[in-house]
Formats: sequence, C-alpha cells, structure tokens
Amino acid sequence: MILYDYILSPDCYKIRLLAALTGQRLTLQAVDYHPGGEHRSAAFRMLNPAGTIPVLQDGALILTESAAILTYVAAMSGPDWLGEDSPQMRGQVAQWLAFAHRLSASIGKARSHDMLQQPADINACRRAGVACLQELESALTEQRLMGFGYLAGARPTLADIACFPHAMLAPDGGISTDPYPAIRLWTRSLRALPGFIEMPGIHRLHELKPEPIGTAGQD
Repeated sequence: MILYDYILSPDCYKIRLLAALTGQRLTLQAVDYHPGGEHRSAAFRMLNPAGTIPVLQDGALILTESAAILTYVAAMSGPDWLGEDSPQMRGQVAQWLAFAHRLSASIGKARSHDMLQQPADINACRRAGVACLQELESALTEQRLMGFGYLAGARPTLADIACFPHAMLAPDGGISTDPYPAIRLWTRSLRALPGFIEMPGIHRLHELKPEPIGTAGQD
C-alpha cells in the first residue's frame, strides 16, 4: 500500500497511526503540500482529481477520503478496529467518522490558518471547533459514566482514530483543550496503546500537566 502523505496533516497521520496499531506496512510517498502545493499539480490531480490528501493506492485501487482509507486498512489488517459486527456498533462508528469531518472543517481549518497561513474566517472556525470539542467531551463523559473509555465502547475503534488527531492538535489553531478533562483522559488512553506512533505536536504521554481527575465510572 502506498500512502501519499504530508507529515503535518492530521488526516494523513490517522492513516499512519492505524497502520502502526494494526501492523499494516505502508510505503509513504511524501507530498509537498506546503509550501510547494504539489497536491494542486496536474500530476497529482491525475491520481486524485480533488487534489486532496491523504490518498491510498493499493494496486489498482485508489482511495481519496480518510474515512474510506481507515475502513479499508482496518478491514485488511485489523478488523477489530471496525467494532463488533452489530448494527448499533457500525452505526456509532460511522457517525463518528462523519463527525471527524466536522473537526477537520473547524479545528483543522483553524490550525491551517494559524500554521500555514491559509485563508479562513478564523473566529467562525474557532467557534465551530469549540462546539465540536464540547460535543466530544459530552459524549466521552457519558461513555465514562457507563464504564467505557472510548467513543464506541470499551475498546478503541476507528471512531477514536478518526477524531483523535484534530482533538489533540486543537491548540495549534488557538483552541484550548484545558476545559475538557474527559477528552484529555481519552487521548492519554490512545497514546498509551501498544504501537502508538507520534507526529509533530502529538507525542507519547508528553503533557506536563497532571492527569485530569477521573469522572464517575473511572477507577
């Protein structure tokens, strides 16, 4: 499998992370997204007419949406990450994969504005990003009250991988994660998984702040 990749892209990172956690070997093809704008080149648009990353190529198959790529990699090398084969679980995972697009459109856009000088209505992006984090915090708090540590149950699934990078990188777009203890506990759990890999801005349990006090449902 070839992953057309940009090291600072949260959507590319989530593919690399899932591959690492499942033992799936990827061949990384670096794309000069910034400042080179390689994703807008004629050669790259022959691969993906939308000019977006990530792109996964596996033989004749080309996938250009991160949710589809995550699903494919999980089906190939880590089916447990799809969640149990029940309508409820599959619906929950699909819902969080869709929610991840809202994270990208808000937090991700704010981060691109601040780090890569890309145009955006930064105040609107930050407001939308805060609303997404509040929704994520509420869902994780409810999960913890039921004794679950992850978005779709007792073990991590694609739901967590899809949402994790943008939540972790929110401060790069001027959006603090300090008010969200359930999110911080959740990200610590993911960063402690065997096989976890880092990206710039997301390190293994590197925070200097003390671990948040657990909410109900946590030992």
